Amino acid sequence: MAAPGALAAARVVRWALRAAAAGPLLPGSARLLKSCIPRATVLPARWSGSSSALGSILGIPAEKTSDALGQHPPPVATSKKEQDRLLQNQPDQPQNPKVLRIAIIGAPNAGKSTLSNQLLGRKVFPVSRKVHTTRCKARGVVTYEDTQLIILDTPGLTSPFKAKRHKLDEAMLTDPWDSMKHADLVLVLVDVSDHWTRNCLSKEVLQCLSEFPEIPSVLVLNKVDLLKKKFILLELVTELTEGIVNGRKLEVRSAFERNSSSSAKPPLQITQASPPENRAREPRCLQETGQAQEGCSSDNSGDTRASESSLVTEEAQGPKRYGPKDLKNMKGWPCFQEIFMLAALRGEEVDTLKRYLLMQAKPGPWEFHSEVLTSQSPQEICDNIIREKVLEYLPQEVPYGVTQVTEMWEEGPSGELLIVQNLLVPRKSHMMMLIGRGGKVISRIAQEAGQDLMNVFLCDVRLKLKVDMKS
Repeated sequence: MAAPGALAAARVVRWALRAAAAGPLLPGSARLLKSCIPRATVLPARWSGSSSALGSILGIPAEKTSDALGQHPPPVATSKKEQDRLLQNQPDQPQNPKVLRIAIIGAPNAGKSTLSNQLLGRKVFPVSRKVHTTRCKARGVVTYEDTQLIILDTPGLTSPFKAKRHKLDEAMLTDPWDSMKHADLVLVLVDVSDHWTRNCLSKEVLQCLSEFPEIPSVLVLNKVDLLKKKFILLELVTELTEGIVNGRKLEVRSAFERNSSSSAKPPLQITQASPPENRAREPRCLQETGQAQEGCSSDNSGDTRASESSLVTEEAQGPKRYGPKDLKNMKGWPCFQEIFMLAALRGEEVDTLKRYLLMQAKPGPWEFHSEVLTSQSPQEICDNIIREKVLEYLPQEVPYGVTQVTEMWEEGPSGELLIVQNLLVPRKSHMMMLIGRGGKVISRIAQEAGQDLMNVFLCDVRLKLKVDMKS
């Protein structure tokens, strides 16, 4: 058997080779809406953070930066003992440390864990098309130069009735609220591809925001790449912000003409009003007007198209506290400071948001050592990733009744990680579905989960899954 020192050295070499080959998680950011949104001849000033909000609507290129953020995030330790040691280590504080604690909230399946993984540069949180994949709050750590971002990935905000339906723990109801108590900034994620829910924030999200109005909030519109009619983004921004962004009123006026025979391309006009000079804390804005030709060939919206759209910002009253009666009549939140639009699954515009978050960090000591990527134990990450695959391959409510039991977790003679996990199901029919014909389903789950675990730990992983009935 090889000496422990040799095994450790071999792991370091494998980590370096895998990191060099893999690079960042889904790197690069092709501009969203580039070919489908009119371009302005005069660029508007920043009114809601970086160019990702209004700039994305207009198709304005973001500022080019020479460096890529978080090229090679550290791997997660394969043993709980090593991970605990890293978490208990005193942080390696830089000379002028800065920190920002970020809570990501939103409706179930809005893409919170996907966005968290992209910000981290490595997949440590489970992602599934089914709701309630994330079962408890977990922290991810982004360390870049002298700044540390602490990402509080939380379960989707839900009601007690839905929690009971999906057999969810009580923590699923309380964890998002607990995360808000420790946050310096909150990202509210909205899935714009879901036409049933995209026009308003859920009651749970509004209640959470109204409970902590002193915490700066940012609206993040996710899955923009799935939205064919990009002009809808203007309407969504108005509805989800109650017409107010960063303390200024915002108005979108649209006129639609029905003329399928005409080939003329209507202009897009954008107007922005300057805020009063005495509001020094808010971003300075310039009044500018631009016109551009609409160039979307992929949006076949029939005989309806936007002929004119204008956006106006003007001074509004400052944020106030909203009570239960106010929330009943509200569809959005009027206290957002910034707006971002991105496609988290493809990694588009995530770096734009990440740079903004790094700029918002305040002077303060780091909470974690720079080698820490997540507060989760290796076993928790493994359980979450396997449950993610089970959720994907089993229908309806079946996967929510699966219980996971880890029977073996040890390091092999060549440094590989050996894992054996037993999946317990309540019914024989569920067991047959999980195994699949000829064992194809459970084999595919083990293969996909093993690959994800290799990317997390940066070492070879041999995962064996068994299926049994609950006693």
